[in-house]
Amino acid sequence: MAYRRANSYLPIPARIIEVIVENSQIRTFVLAFVDEEYNRNFTHSPGQFMMVSVPHRGEAPISISSTPSRPGVIHLSVRRAGWLTTAMYELAAGAVIGLRGPFGTSFPLEQLQGRDLLFVAGGIGLAPLRSVINFRLDQPDASGKVTVLYGSRTPADIAFRTDLDAWQNHPAVTCLLTVDESQPGWTGPVGVVTTLLDQIELDIPRTVALLCGPPLMIRFVLAKLSRAGFDSRDIITTLERHMKCGLGVCGHCHMDDKLICVDGPVFSHAQLLEMEVAELQIDRL
Repeated sequence: MAYRRANSYLPIPARIIEVIVENSQIRTFVLAFVDEEYNRNFTHSPGQFMMVSVPHRGEAPISISSTPSRPGVIHLSVRRAGWLTTAMYELAAGAVIGLRGPFGTSFPLEQLQGRDLLFVAGGIGLAPLRSVINFRLDQPDASGKVTVLYGSRTPADIAFRTDLDAWQNHPAVTCLLTVDESQPGWTGPVGVVTTLLDQIELDIPRTVALLCGPPLMIRFVLAKLSRAGFDSRDIITTLERHMKCGLGVCGHCHMDDKLICVDGPVFSHAQLLEMEVAELQIDRL
């Protein structure tokens, strides 16, 4: 359970320890809470997010990309896309920002125990999955295969290269990359990430698939996994909605009878089918 102060509306100051440039559009901010006791006790579950604030520049939800099995710092991987994230790009090590959380549901770690895990990600969608992958690899008694399929627009857009290199050299991991458009020097596959599914062998009843990326990518991966015979309860993804409070109070992120900030952002495909999420429906594919 996460360590929280009494007032969940009050941002807690956190100092930027390091800024890692993943590519031209994504940076990972490594942070530690200024309050050392709070920092020692803070934890989260893979899949949760923080509400991040910069003075006079607003607040926005950002997925935690670090794993709770490596405490002491929080990694927040940010794509420059709006007012808040642009403000973060102006900051360097030593700057202090505000953090509230963690909020939201997490990936079901108990369901993943002893299962083969298939991770399919596109772009910055690898950020929340990175937390689960490294959590799994940090468990000394973990069993089951780990397969990571990652797609980027171009080779220059590939993010999290340090992790990808480590996973490609890990004996328990199969890690494959693809790009939509090749560039000079690229010798790997060219094509959408779903093409990588044709290059691997899966024990489908034993496997849980975890997805994160652009909605169109998720939609096509859902369709392919469903046709391959995956149980809808064994396909798990995350949804993005503009969340304002993180606590289910404002109702800004509602979808049907769900609030993404408290009922999500992690959902199984079975749950999405019940909710009839329009951008992820696969019946027309």
